[in-house]
Amino acid sequence: MSLIETAEEPPVKTRRSYSTDLSDAEWAVLRPLVPEAKFGGRPRAHDTRELLDAVFYVVRSGCAWRLLPHDFPPWQTAYHYFRLWRIDGIWERMHDALRERVRTRSGREATPSAAIVDSQSVRTTEKDDM
Repeated sequence: MSLIETAEEPPVKTRRSYSTDLSDAEWAVLRPLVPEAKFGGRPRAHDTRELLDAVFYVVRSGCAWRLLPHDFPPWQTAYHYFRLWRIDGIWERMHDALRERVRTRSGREATPSAAIVDSQSVRTTEKDDM
């Protein structure tokens, strides 16, 4: 088998697992939705799955980026990709793809056909300054 034909094996985790880590099944769904490193640029020093695990840890735990445990990629790197993917619309595309997947699996149309907008009315009164 040539190098081009070899199957890519998932990297072996060298850190302890957190409850926010992606399962293999979740990673299989998200992997095609995350962009590869840009051509011609510096190759990524950290595994994409590890970057997602770091972002999900911060989001779920509510900790500051600087408090990201040291066994994840550096917080600056995780934040960089979080911000880059937000600006590029990657998170929104992931959300849309996952929503369509959930709707299809539950026997519904992939995209919603209606929306409900609810507004809360608050009673206002004029106050006399007399």
